[in-house]
Amino acid sequence: MGYHNAVLLKETVDGLDIKPDGIYVDVTFGGGGHSKEILSRLGANGRLYAFDQDKDALANSIEDDRFVLINENFRYIKRFLRFYGVKEVDGVLADFGVSSHQFDVAERGFSTRFEADLDMRMNRDNKLSAFDVINNYDEERLRVVLFQYGELRQSPAMARVIVAERAKEDIKTSKQLKSVLKQFLNHKKENKVLAQIYQAIRIEVNQEIEVLKELLLQTPEILKTNGRLSFISYHSLEDRLVKRFIRNGLFEGEPERDVFGNFEVPLKKVGRLIVPTHAEIKLNNRARSAKLRIAKKL
Repeated sequence: MGYHNAVLLKETVDGLDIKPDGIYVDVTFGGGGHSKEILSRLGANGRLYAFDQDKDALANSIEDDRFVLINENFRYIKRFLRFYGVKEVDGVLADFGVSSHQFDVAERGFSTRFEADLDMRMNRDNKLSAFDVINNYDEERLRVVLFQYGELRQSPAMARVIVAERAKEDIKTSKQLKSVLKQFLNHKKENKVLAQIYQAIRIEVNQEIEVLKELLLQTPEILKTNGRLSFISYHSLEDRLVKRFIRNGLFEGEPERDVFGNFEVPLKKVGRLIVPTHAEIKLNNRARSAKLRIAKKL
């Protein structure tokens, strides 16, 4: 299926501090690299549940009595674990973002490298696509998406141009979108700006920020005491949410403190931020922006 090597494989699974008879969840199964490593460390009584909303990932399912692959969005982690009779787990692993397979299949529309219809849905059963965002969002909503999720300073002008051009004809393909926005694609920074535009649209299409928040809020409920989370993020928006939630249990603002200035948090960070080595980045370019944070439930 063209799935590449799992990013930070050893470090991420090490972060879970695997117990042979423990129960673990890999919420971003993809090619199954992290799941296979977890299973290799589990004993006969261990269990691994994996989530992936992309039907393509089902082709990578692992034949193992200790393993269950759930074809659903991980925002429903608590609901589906309960369906399988699981209330608490020993660890949760996540490798956020787009899989190498999704990037490499042209018709999925995730990559700036290919000419394709504007799609970008991780779950192709979802109604909202990149086409809908580009052609149906009003100018202000487009501006917010491009600014918040792509961190694009020229988002007001970009949104204005998109709205003006789509009034002439629908913007259906990646080639058309690039043509519409060509005035913003300085030759030296074209790839960077395109990547930011695509990131913004993709995050909106898949509700990635809201989904991540929902997952983080559920982790203290489903983790056993001393249970671990091991999360890899690829851009600052994700990493800030993970970092802040581990630090104070909130996504914004500050927690309430007692008279001594102390506050309670559900999680405690384990170790420092981990990033890939130069050697790993050389072997797997997708790893270049990866940031791994590990925490445990108090």
